[in-house]
Amino acid sequence: MARSILITGCSSGIGYAAAHALRARGWRVFASCRKPEDCARLTAEGLESLPLDLADPDSIAAAVAEVLRQTGGTLDALYNNGAFACPGAVEDLPRGALAELFETNVFGTHDLTRRIIPVMRAQGHGRIVTCSSVLGLVGAKWRGAYVASKFALEGLTDVLRIEMRDTGVKVILIEPGPVTSKIRENAIPQFERWIDWQASARAEQYRALRHRLYESRGPDPFELPATAVAAKLIRALESPRPRARYYVTTPTYLMGALRRLLPTRTLDWLIAKG
Repeated sequence: MARSILITGCSSGIGYAAAHALRARGWRVFASCRKPEDCARLTAEGLESLPLDLADPDSIAAAVAEVLRQTGGTLDALYNNGAFACPGAVEDLPRGALAELFETNVFGTHDLTRRIIPVMRAQGHGRIVTCSSVLGLVGAKWRGAYVASKFALEGLTDVLRIEMRDTGVKVILIEPGPVTSKIRENAIPQFERWIDWQASARAEQYRALRHRLYESRGPDPFELPATAVAAKLIRALESPRPRARYYVTTPTYLMGALRRLLPTRTLDWLIAKG
């Protein structure tokens, strides 16, 4: 039987590339999206797609029930990929902005993971892979909400990995740096909804931020396609002894090393310089 995997956030970018790459390798892929129209598009492309909104516990429960109905109650792997960003200085982030972002990026991901663990325990094996970020290793200006959510996921995943050592369930992090995706475009409505930048003490700095946010500058010098993350995901899923972490892109390797080697003040200075 084909190995099965449920992936969140498959409408574009990393999740989309992962779904197609794994299907090409013979996996049975359940590619979930928040919007039904994206599910319909993926279904037309030959994927098994279903709606799953990480901010909605009922949607999570329904998606898990449907996947298990179709597999006969088993699931070999879960790839927690769905997430979004809300740009803005930390001092300008309203409580509601953080609450909404954490509801999807952290709480929904945790809820989904908890629903899958009993399935994997019962079958005696499984892989839980969570997509973190270089921003789960170090912070960066204007990205406080997203950084906080990835730091939270890193902590939950690290502890879960330790706790699951006495089971057949492997818990793994993937930490991409700049990857081609729609995260910038998708962040614009969040910025417009939550950040009152004109009333901010940093209004002049926001003018430059808005220029970068609204206008595509082309690929980052270190940017890799989403298929680069899919390649590391395949290793995480198919290696007999997967690593705890898989870095993707040069900036992640660099920041991982600098975080270990440099004093905090020096690293702060380097990141602030951009």
